[in-house]
Amino acid sequence: MKIFSYILVYRRFLLIVLPPLVLLPLPIIVRTKEAECAYTLAVVAALWLTEALPLPVTALLPGLLFPLFGITASKEVASAYFKDFHLLLIGVICLATSIEKWNLHKRIALRMVMTVGVNPAWLTLGLMSSTAFLSMWLSNTSTAAMVMPIVEAVAQQIISAQAEVEATQMTSLGGSTNHGLEIDESVNGQETNERNEKTIPAPGYGNDAGKVSSKTEPEKNSDTGTKYRTKKDHMMCKLMCLCIAYSSTIGGLTTITGTSTNLIFSEHFNTRYPDCRCINFGSWFLLSFPAAVIILLLSWIWLQWLFLGFNFKEMFKCGKTKTAKQKACAEVIKQEYQKLGPMRYQEIVTLILFIVMALLWFSRDPGFVPGWSALFSKYPGFATDSTVALLIGILFFIIPAKRLTKTTPTGEIVAFDYSPLITWKEFQSFMPWDIAILVGGGFALADGCEESGLSKWIGNK
Repeated sequence: MKIFSYILVYRRFLLIVLPPLVLLPLPIIVRTKEAECAYTLAVVAALWLTEALPLPVTALLPGLLFPLFGITASKEVASAYFKDFHLLLIGVICLATSIEKWNLHKRIALRMVMTVGVNPAWLTLGLMSSTAFLSMWLSNTSTAAMVMPIVEAVAQQIISAQAEVEATQMTSLGGSTNHGLEIDESVNGQETNERNEKTIPAPGYGNDAGKVSSKTEPEKNSDTGTKYRTKKDHMMCKLMCLCIAYSSTIGGLTTITGTSTNLIFSEHFNTRYPDCRCINFGSWFLLSFPAAVIILLLSWIWLQWLFLGFNFKEMFKCGKTKTAKQKACAEVIKQEYQKLGPMRYQEIVTLILFIVMALLWFSRDPGFVPGWSALFSKYPGFATDSTVALLIGILFFIIPAKRLTKTTPTGEIVAFDYSPLITWKEFQSFMPWDIAILVGGGFALADGCEESGLSKWIGNK
């Protein structure tokens, strides 16, 4: 039994050591460049699958093994770890850093939600639309992380407002408050009323929503140990969380910079077909935007029907009075927006640079008309989307955000320096170096398979 405990303790070490040792006969017995490249590819794949080593560390193995096997020189492998993709990523992260630093993402999200209204179905659509829009320019993970606190505040306000409304109604009907409907009592599991109270269906919910929970029995949350007031509240929280996850992924499909997978495909395609020059920001957007809109709408309908029901008559009914829950939801969104105050100089500059970057991406080589890249006709294909990203990215380090002042011995306040929109430390905290190295390792593997002839051998077989 002692040996099993040692195996359990050192399981990660064994997962790191075993794949190279088990696969070692391949390059020893089959002494070809294809076999040596296949050995490297298999070891990297095994370590990526088990994650015994950090993924970026595993991605560095081609830089170690390819020169030792004589597949490619060290300087050639190193060049694969920093390509046009990485310059484009740096420029996009500069934009994302400024957007998050000055809370522009929160202003955009709250404004879009305020525009669509507070009906539960339309509120979900507004959250999904704003999240998808932000995910077009930021990473999917950071977008979901930024929007989730807003969604949590809205969901909490909806649940507490509904509890207050129902408690008030019971007071007016029975002359005393039914404490079994209060959130605190529900959390403690102390029901003072033995009757099962029927929940009041909110406008915007279909008949299926009423079937979800017809009684206000607290729903136990297995993760946190807390109880939801009703199962409908539980379903609403699930809906809001999942709609953010879905829409952040869908939004990343829309632009070539929306997610790393798009950039990886673009880099491989342009490397394989350098004379094509048909994939750029504009062509990708024209292809992906209609598909993303359709997927977003279908996801919205599916999630809404699955968790709360879908009542078209209630959704599109005009001139109806808002419920207390909807008014409370609108109020919390309005309060969150008002906390941001008026739009500041830093947000305006960031928004302008954001718009300029998008316009330059679209107009570089739209295809149906000559773009601004035609001004450099002597060097066709030299200016890419990464050129635009770097131009705007560097401006974030140049444009002043605020003056730095100090007080002289005489009491006079004078300016001695200025602070740019973003600093290098702030950029470093946002820059996903692990993704940059991971993608570089993928490029190095692809170059090694091409150079050794492994890809040709696999194609022939």
